[in-house]
Amino acid sequence: MHNHNHSHNHSHSHQHGKDDRIGWAFFLNVTFTIIEFIGGWLTNSTAIMADAVHDLGDSLSIGFAWILSRFSDKEASDKFSYGYRRLTLFGALINSIVLIIGSIWILFEAIPRLSNPEMPVVEGMLGLAILGVAVNGYAVLKLKAGETLNEKVLTWHLLEDVLGWVAVLIVSIVLLFVDLPILDPLLSIGFTLFILFNVFKNLKSTIVLFLQAAPDEETQESIKESLTNLPEVNGVHHLHFWSLDGESHVLTAHIELVEKIDVDELIKLKEQVAKRLSAYRLSHTTIEFEFPKETCRDDAN
Repeated sequence: MHNHNHSHNHSHSHQHGKDDRIGWAFFLNVTFTIIEFIGGWLTNSTAIMADAVHDLGDSLSIGFAWILSRFSDKEASDKFSYGYRRLTLFGALINSIVLIIGSIWILFEAIPRLSNPEMPVVEGMLGLAILGVAVNGYAVLKLKAGETLNEKVLTWHLLEDVLGWVAVLIVSIVLLFVDLPILDPLLSIGFTLFILFNVFKNLKSTIVLFLQAAPDEETQESIKESLTNLPEVNGVHHLHFWSLDGESHVLTAHIELVEKIDVDELIKLKEQVAKRLSAYRLSHTTIEFEFPKETCRDDAN
């Protein structure tokens, strides 16, 4: 009993530590994103505006990760029988839409400036770039202590931000000594195209998961083969392999038996099936066993 309580308390404090890190990174990013939009407007820099859109996307990612981390301990209910993992997909979809709208706005602002470039307020641009490297760099160090996949993904997002601000810093230093205002819209278009490339890549995978496609066709085929190879199994059908969020996978399948077996033999077979499926780290599995010549009730569907 004592050991159980100790374990629970440790897990609870670890969860709080994770929530605190992600929550802290969220508020830091949101505050800095607001400063960026104001700074971009004041310095007349489309590059800073483009980076602000990128940071807005990261703020949304961190915000949804924070919400999800607070829900992750909440048990599944009758209404949400699989729990709340699909919140991640919903967050990714909202994030993609916001980034696409923001990117289109930046391109409308930046492209006309290629033919008529305007010199930004370089000193302000330089100051914001130094602040950007410092804030995002500090957020990376803060989140680096995290061990969850969410925290690792967010750390990479913030590292991208640091590199983006390094690019702004370099351009602003160049503009201090060289009169080349076209560098500002060129940098903003470069940022925006990079954002859009990643958004469309993520959007495609998000939509595929929303449509409950198999997360990995090779894994699906491997599962089917592994179950079919059992000597008691005549065939596997109605196998559905899909994902809640890209990490937690679900499997349902009908297993047709070679011959009728008694309860003890069926229990042994179930243990073999469980052993084979354990290699795939599935979050939820539902297996139905069918005896020879038994009518499958799902064949009509």
